Amino acid sequence: MSIDAVTARISEIQARLAQFATVRSSGSSGGFASELSARVAGTAASGSVTGEAVVAEARKYLGLPYVWGGTDPTKGMDCSGLVQVVYKSLGYDLPRVSNQQARSGTPVASMAEAQPGDLLAWDNSSRNDGVDHIAIYIGGGKMIEAPRTGLDIRVVDVPSTPDVIRRIIDQPAAGASPVAARAATTTPYADLITAAAARTGVPASLIAAVAKQESGFDARAVSPAGAQGLMQLMPGTARGLGVSDPFDPAQAIDGGARLLRSLLDRFGRTDLALAAYNAGAGAVTRYGGIPPYQETQNYVRNVMAMVS
Repeated sequence: MSIDAVTARISEIQARLAQFATVRSSGSSGGFASELSARVAGTAASGSVTGEAVVAEARKYLGLPYVWGGTDPTKGMDCSGLVQVVYKSLGYDLPRVSNQQARSGTPVASMAEAQPGDLLAWDNSSRNDGVDHIAIYIGGGKMIEAPRTGLDIRVVDVPSTPDVIRRIIDQPAAGASPVAARAATTTPYADLITAAAARTGVPASLIAAVAKQESGFDARAVSPAGAQGLMQLMPGTARGLGVSDPFDPAQAIDGGARLLRSLLDRFGRTDLALAAYNAGAGAVTRYGGIPPYQETQNYVRNVMAMVS
């Protein structure tokens, strides 16, 4: 049997199995995705998941290897595996194969109407039934995809007009704050953190955790090294971010959130972004990961524990 025939047979079997899956599940079965789902605050209720939450979840897997047929978020995934895992963690049970994922949710007429979190799909090969590549739109003409063997999950420009655009999430009412981007009401400076999360797409829980770890939410804190304010920005860093007064909570939180956004985009992983926030991006690049500094390793561990 040829490789093409084997591939077609696997797709047929997967498609039949996928018919037993529901389009949306209020919960998920055991495993990694269930664990993630249980940790996403407020995403179980209808209308509470936003496109920004989908994008934030997808960004966790940037740099993970492409693995054909892969659905293991610790080892590697293919394009439809990535889509399935991301949405599963947010409470949506999508089919396994891309051609059925591209029939889930509701259609979007054009890229002009596409929103972050939408699925973009292409039918690139006559060998397959329906689309054979699928990605997650993140806005601004860019998408997250698991491309092909030899490449990692990455952010790229949308290469061409998709053959299919589908919206999976339930949209909140106009003007409503995304639940995933809200800081807990008991968090100090919750409104400022929520606003910064909405502007930058950095989860509010991550911004709050960094503020707690950095300063204990003390807006007047100064470290022995000279870092200042809630987010402990060094004077040069603050200037580069346009923060004229790092002791002003609004400016500090906005600047810290924008710094986190840039580090998340650069390194593609939350733990590496946190290491860079603490030790500097140069150290993370130099060591190819979290630097072997006890302070930085403890810092990353503590912050990750607060957002998990």
